[in-house]
Amino acid sequence: MTTQVTRDAEDAVFDIRHLSATQLAQLGVSQMAYVRPVRVNGGEEGFGIFAADGTPMAVAPQRELAYAAILQHEMLPVAVH
Repeated sequence: MTTQVTRDAEDAVFDIRHLSATQLAQLGVSQMAYVRPVRVNGGEEGFGIFAADGTPMAVAPQRELAYAAILQHEMLPVAVH
């Protein structure tokens, strides 16, 4: 008698090194955000808040306020270089 083992999709294991660029960009889109300096309104400096995939979400006048907004929306601020 042969026993066949099946796995549910949620139990599947995958190697993150094999994700495509698109899959990697979508990983954590709704949970992570990053901040970077931007210019708005004819050159005024601010700090843009961007989703993990680079989608602009908001602009704050100070870096600290941008990070506070990310945390207030229950997201994780991440550093990018």
